[in-house]
Amino acid sequence: MAPLPTESAPVPTDSAPPPTDSAARVLPVIEISGSPRERGRQYGEAVRPQLHAALGYYEEAFGRSAGLTWDQVTARAARWLEPVRGYAPHLVEEMQGIADGAGTGLLDVLALNARGEVIYDKSFAGIAAAGAGEGPAEEEPAEEEPAEGCTSFAAYGPASGDGHVYAGQNWDWRAGVADTVVMIRIVQPPKPTLIMQVEAGQIGRQGANSAGIAFNANGLGGRFDDRIGLPQTVVRRTVLDQDNIADALDVLCRTRAHIASNALLTCREGFAIDLETTPAGHGWMYPTDGLLVHGNHYQAGIPAPLAAAGYRPMSSDSLVRVPRAEQGLAALRHSTGPEESRKLIRRAMSDHLGHPESLCTHPDPRRPAVEHWTTLVSSLADLTTGDYHVTAGTPCDRAYQHLPWNLYDGPHGGPEPTGTQP
Repeated sequence: MAPLPTESAPVPTDSAPPPTDSAARVLPVIEISGSPRERGRQYGEAVRPQLHAALGYYEEAFGRSAGLTWDQVTARAARWLEPVRGYAPHLVEEMQGIADGAGTGLLDVLALNARGEVIYDKSFAGIAAAGAGEGPAEEEPAEEEPAEGCTSFAAYGPASGDGHVYAGQNWDWRAGVADTVVMIRIVQPPKPTLIMQVEAGQIGRQGANSAGIAFNANGLGGRFDDRIGLPQTVVRRTVLDQDNIADALDVLCRTRAHIASNALLTCREGFAIDLETTPAGHGWMYPTDGLLVHGNHYQAGIPAPLAAAGYRPMSSDSLVRVPRAEQGLAALRHSTGPEESRKLIRRAMSDHLGHPESLCTHPDPRRPAVEHWTTLVSSLADLTTGDYHVTAGTPCDRAYQHLPWNLYDGPHGGPEPTGTQP
């Protein structure tokens, strides 16, 4: 996992903080292959320090926010084991391999993969009030935990001056896990080869595959019913395991996730669709003139159960981030080449209106350190060339790290996309 060189780039906005020593930091890169169990073992061995750091952080975070011990978290997370095994047994095998390689238990790894479900699940919401964690309290907490913050985009056709198809996002989450984020390449023929940014031990999050499909995601918030659904990491990994956009979309439409989440799918043929997936139904959106941006509020329509309860966005800053990203990315229409496009995209995603809860998110010093949020990764996949770029933290003060892999080095990754219009 040796550091990789990054391309030099100036600070993109006048309001950006000055560069720091961390500006030179790059994300670790790992590659795994073989059977599901073997892939997992390789993964767990490679990220052992980061995975244990993640366990330590979430033990502290859950203890603070819900009064839970880690044993209580893993005991409750066990409810997802059989649903995942029934839906994707190979992913349970991969998680067991991760646990073996990292020297921890399967339920520890499962809890890391279901950390969003733990945070937003109704039955977890009242555990602290219930006392011993034996069951949910009757009363919901007054304030819902903010949804995982992200701002995703797709740009192609009229929105892309150089004719390339771009997809990416700012992934905003807890600053305490920044050092646990890794870039992983999963070789799993005959399925597509994947490149993803994940927290150590997670089997899926955001990324793209060798079939030319990119998946970007955003938390939406809102509590629904108590029925068990699949964790987001399992759904997202299954989406990226597909080799065409219709099958990827079908995964989102035919599976019941446990919590609400937004999914933005982009494919190299020049097509994108956004699905606001919830346990109570889905909403969808298409690009306008080739540009689609989504944040952490419901943009396609408010689900009926939330509307009836008087829905208010949990991440109010999303109402600022989305239009600011649209305004910034409008400059991409005039780009003359990929290098200029990368600079324009990075500049757009470095916007600081509303700082620190801005498009480029920084820790808020008014909150305790364990609750600090930041942009963990700003990602950019060029689905035309197969190049993948990321920043190891806030994009305003870090250059893109060009990953050492090409997306199309894998199954379904031929030189020309299929299914394009004449």
